[in-house]
Amino acid sequence: MTPVTLRYGNLLEPRLGPGRGVDPGRLEEGGELAQGFAGAMDVLQERRKTGELGFMDLPSDTTLIRQVQEVADSFGQWFETLVVVGIGGSSLGGRAVAEALLDPHWNERTDEERDHFPQLYFLENADPDSTAALLDRVDLRRTLFNVISKSGGTAETMAQYMIIEERLRDELGPDGARGHLLFTTDPDAGALRALARSREIPALPVPANVGGRFSVLSPVGLLPAAVTGVDIEALLAGAAEMQERCLNPELTRNPAGLLAGLLHTADTELGHPVHVFMPYADRLRALSLWFQQLWAESLGKKGQGGDATPESGGVGPTPVAALGAVDQHSLLQLLMEGPRDKVVLFLRVGRRSEPLPIPRTHSEEPALAYLGGHTLEELLDTELRATVEALRRDGRPSLTLEVETLDARALGELFMLFQVATVLAGGWYGVDPLDQPGVELGKRLTSGLLGREGYDRPELDDAEDGNWTV
Repeated sequence: MTPVTLRYGNLLEPRLGPGRGVDPGRLEEGGELAQGFAGAMDVLQERRKTGELGFMDLPSDTTLIRQVQEVADSFGQWFETLVVVGIGGSSLGGRAVAEALLDPHWNERTDEERDHFPQLYFLENADPDSTAALLDRVDLRRTLFNVISKSGGTAETMAQYMIIEERLRDELGPDGARGHLLFTTDPDAGALRALARSREIPALPVPANVGGRFSVLSPVGLLPAAVTGVDIEALLAGAAEMQERCLNPELTRNPAGLLAGLLHTADTELGHPVHVFMPYADRLRALSLWFQQLWAESLGKKGQGGDATPESGGVGPTPVAALGAVDQHSLLQLLMEGPRDKVVLFLRVGRRSEPLPIPRTHSEEPALAYLGGHTLEELLDTELRATVEALRRDGRPSLTLEVETLDARALGELFMLFQVATVLAGGWYGVDPLDQPGVELGKRLTSGLLGREGYDRPELDDAEDGNWTV
């Protein structure tokens, strides 16, 4: 099997022109970027020694893997529907796995067509319309709800859990309701763990040293995958293989180091703080959203690092989730002729399960005839290559990740690549990629406004005389 590869020539000066790319010499031993990489690797290795990078231990945690598979096997045979209840890091990873590896119309397939694996839904945003619509649709007697919150106190998730629990109790009674709930949460602390103990609800652990946005290879992402028949051992094997590559001390042989170093340089030196992640596959749309959270929440930090200035207020690139070729018809004009502040990270899939030939019809119409004899796979891939070249000719930088086939092993490689690259980028930016202090104020204000015990009700500047309306 061909591993995930990174093509980075279109971010270097020889292909973009003087001043518009990185000097390749800086990547070689003794070069400035190679030295910066060595420092970032030192930070990563030190944090790994102290046990802070728990996501790197997940591929080899055989006990946890076995526990997930056992729970999946026992629950999967009893339910026709699995609803994952979580938000952000508690859902994006699992959704990325499902969209990448399950049939695109999985929930519309018959039970036999799904090999008797359950339907799968993700209940994320605390939107009453979508929440009510899903709960009205599923058969509660045949549905398992996997409630995911590492802290056990995520407001959106816990509110939805309370609604779900009440519906289950009304339908099945207290004892029956308990059999339709599965928690994924902290191994020791938090409201969900306490509920699991007091009400004897089964619960899977999220290791204490694994943060939410780094938890896709923990039970957070593995349980929904295993319940629907995804080969989680192959997923983790791919992650393990990529991790080994990402620990290579030589920058030009380390894909995570190159990804982190080149994107950091594009931001801080070349004036490209907007990082557009653009896979050319519908099945990878959710992966782009997962990457967007990982990159933004890990690297956007206030007043930290050597790159911070009083004017900027902080550091960190702005990730944008896109989809090729759809966004060639929305973003490409901006990417080609707008401000030179963007670098595009393309993701190419080499082979599809169904290339889908285009018939040789309409030979009398030139606008259609040239398409005949090709395939949709060829068309999509050609559009990617043409977009990369169009950007290059105008001196606009890009990187391209390639996977030969989109399977569980390749997806595991991608997850680990992005996670290690994020930690290394944190070393370059001089920030802690594992925390998210900027999110906490909004959470505290929400708790206070809703009357949570121990939180003062804040005064908001939303009075009529404090805002301008039309």
